[in-house]
Amino acid sequence: MKGKELQLKLKRFLDISIGAALLALFMPLFLIVAVAIKLSGPGPIFFRQQRPGLHGKPFTLIKFRTMTEARDAEGKLLPDEQRLTRLGAFLRSTSLDELPQLWNVLKGEMSLVGPRPLLLRYLSYFSQQERKRFDVRPGITGWAQIHGRNNLPWDERLALDVWYVDHYSLLLDLKILLLTPLKALRREGVQIVPSAIAQSLDEERQQIES
Repeated sequence: MKGKELQLKLKRFLDISIGAALLALFMPLFLIVAVAIKLSGPGPIFFRQQRPGLHGKPFTLIKFRTMTEARDAEGKLLPDEQRLTRLGAFLRSTSLDELPQLWNVLKGEMSLVGPRPLLLRYLSYFSQQERKRFDVRPGITGWAQIHGRNNLPWDERLALDVWYVDHYSLLLDLKILLLTPLKALRREGVQIVPSAIAQSLDEERQQIES
């Protein structure tokens, strides 16, 4: 068995063992957040959305719901900043909305560490180099997440994802896992409503192409 193949098998073993332990550890918190969301207003507890995973294959990502489904007179969803609930803002600022993705990890759709799974509609806008991010499972946290998260320009964020894929090792994963809680506690690089301060990837690259 080649060294990289062995490391990937060990990575999956760590995903299952650490993911299961974290899921058990955070179960009381899961229940508290679930009840709080239910009491905060109508709507489901979880937000589900199709995202591209390993090799770009779609999977259903799970998060705690942070927004309402409020619409305008024409039936269109209101802007994100108008639909974000007070509880949702807290969940996003503390990254607690991401915790249900531990279930995605156990199912083999995600890893604890890897490039963040972005939107399906972005797929046609990645360069050939940037498509390397699909050579590994997407992660709950990643190299870009401990280097600025949503505060980074798209080109820089995607370049960090590619760097991670090119330099992957178990030691690198452990470093990211150790630094992530510190970043989360300090709420570094967190933008509660990213769309309110920056363009989406497709909008930005459409402008460049035009």
